[in-house]
Amino acid sequence: MKSEARKKQNKTFIRDIIILLISLSVAVVLISFFPQKRPRFMEVSWNFLIEMIAILPAVMILMGLFVVFVPKDEIVKHLGKTSGLKGVSLALFFGALPTGPLYVAFPLAGMLIKKGARISNIIIFLSAWACIKIPQEMMELQFLGFKFMAARLVLTIIFVIIMGRISEALMEWTEKRT
Repeated sequence: MKSEARKKQNKTFIRDIIILLISLSVAVVLISFFPQKRPRFMEVSWNFLIEMIAILPAVMILMGLFVVFVPKDEIVKHLGKTSGLKGVSLALFFGALPTGPLYVAFPLAGMLIKKGARISNIIIFLSAWACIKIPQEMMELQFLGFKFMAARLVLTIIFVIIMGRISEALMEWTEKRT
């Protein structure tokens, strides 16, 4: 069992290295074709690296606390296959609550999946994190009015839920075929 997990981990690591090398190769090719963009590329890359260095340690600490203090059965109960509307509501709420960058949500989503959360609830959580922010809603209300804010919010919620259900169905269908 541990041997299979180790093999899977090695495959994942190799895949990640390949993706990194492809990304770096594409960046080098683009910089060589567009040398005038090199200073801007370096500035944006440096700023992103600094942002990641500042945020990721706190995220990793929170992930460790989450692993230790949140039992798997609680995640299954509130976000698992049988959670129903409560799971969807919690995924929407916890996705809309934070205001940080989306890449912070991916480790949390991965941990939720490992602890038994339903795939559709994870998709809803990530989509809500990306599209629905409480401060953003207040800005829309102030500048665009209630009708616009309410229409966008309702449509976003509807389509995020639909997207989550379709994504889960596609993943289950793909797993059955393999």
